[in-house]
Amino acid sequence: MIMREKEKMLKGELYDANDEELVQARLRCKDLCFELNHLRPSLIEEQKGIIQKLFAKTGTSFYITTPFWCDYGSQIEIGEDFYCNHNCVILDCAPVVFGNHVYIGPNCGFYTAYHPFDVHTRRKGLEYASKIMIGNDVWIGGDVKVMPGVTIGNDVIIGAGSVVTHDIEDHVIAVGNPCRVLRKINKQDHVCRDEKKKRSS
Repeated sequence: MIMREKEKMLKGELYDANDEELVQARLRCKDLCFELNHLRPSLIEEQKGIIQKLFAKTGTSFYITTPFWCDYGSQIEIGEDFYCNHNCVILDCAPVVFGNHVYIGPNCGFYTAYHPFDVHTRRKGLEYASKIMIGNDVWIGGDVKVMPGVTIGNDVIIGAGSVVTHDIEDHVIAVGNPCRVLRKINKQDHVCRDEKKKRSS
């Protein structure tokens, strides 16, 4: 039995991105993104309805500040209490899964797609895709780019401007290009500012 290009894509195998089934799926997605991005900001329920059509799975509580773009939408899952700021791009040729209580700053990108190093293969429009996983209680600063195949653990802060090329463990602050662990999140980090002020007064 011959494997469809979509099946190859989801299995992480080399696939033809110009396959007609995939082209039509992307066009459907782009039309929905266009519709989403041209709604008035006050039409929150209408925006929510489009996102639920786009994504494979959503929680009950989420908000995405437009403009927003993705490739298929059908490979994106978001948990409860999800927030995404302006200008997010998700290239979801492979699954992109966000846990609960994930907050994303403006101008972020999540890219599952990548191209062969061999120029002759690349010219044919063939590419790969690799899954991105984001845990629970993750705060991703502005202008962060997450590369194919990356897993970010639970209770993680990714500093603004970071390029995440490798997995990030639980309970850490990570920054830079390439993104590296700066330090563990400690007990003092879990004390709110108001409480800190009370203790110092």
